[in-house]
This record gives sequence, C-alpha cells and structure tokens, in this order.
Amino acid sequence: MELREIEILIDKYFDAETSIAEENQLKMYFSSHDVAPHLEQYRPMFGYFAHEKNQRFEKTIPLKTKKQYVAWLSVAASVVILFGVFTFIDRQPNDNDLGTFDDPEVALRETQKALNMLSQNVNKGASTIGYLEEYESSRKTIFKK
Repeated sequence: MELREIEILIDKYFDAETSIAEENQLKMYFSSHDVAPHLEQYRPMFGYFAHEKNQRFEKTIPLKTKKQYVAWLSVAASVVILFGVFTFIDRQPNDNDLGTFDDPEVALRETQKALNMLSQNVNKGASTIGYLEEYESSRKTIFKK
C-alpha cells in the first residue's frame, strides 16, 4: 500500500470519515513491520485496538439477592397507624373553653379590651394616611397635568 494513501486514510480516520474496510486497511498496515518512521507514533494506537479486541472478561460477577423489606415495612406502618389511632382516641375533647363567659361583667371587660386593641391598630393605620395625602398634594404641584 502506498504511503500517501495511508496518510490520506489517517486524515480521514481522525475526521471520522473512514469506512470499516478503510479502518481494517489501517490496522493491517500498522500491524506489519514496514511502517514509515513518521507514522510510527500511530502504531501503539492501532495495536491497542487489535489487542483489546481479543480480550474477554472471565471473572464471575456475584449477584446480590434483594432482601424482602416489605414485611417489615408493613409491620412498621401498622405500628404507626395504631399509635396514631390510640393517640387520637385517648385525647379527650376540651369543650369547656369555647371563649364564652358566665359572668356578663367579665364578658364586657374582655370585649372592651379586644375593641380597644383593634381601635389602636386602626388608628395607627389612619395616622399614616396623612402622609399619603401630603405626598399626593406635593406630587400634584410638581407634576401638573
């Protein structure tokens, strides 16, 4: 095979444009003893392909069996459900404290406290509206339309 033809095949090989027959020609050339000195650097690469092609994996692969955790998972789920049910059943409903008062005087005081707190919070919000009105008036004087 001509040296120029081998060089063209090597260029095609590195551009991934060779066919299988052309790659076989390159393997045959580099497996022979008369390789050109400037192409000697490619000999280990094609020799590696030929060498690795014949290797076989001969070790046995140990297969791990899957353990059955389903039975233990169902037991654990049952325990959690039973614990939840007993906790829910064991809890006594506390219907005594519904926010009602027996004494009307105490109810009046508590209602006045709640309304006073509500009034204070509403007044805080109303006091900030004065700032918004001042902002609007200054904006209207600056940006007259």
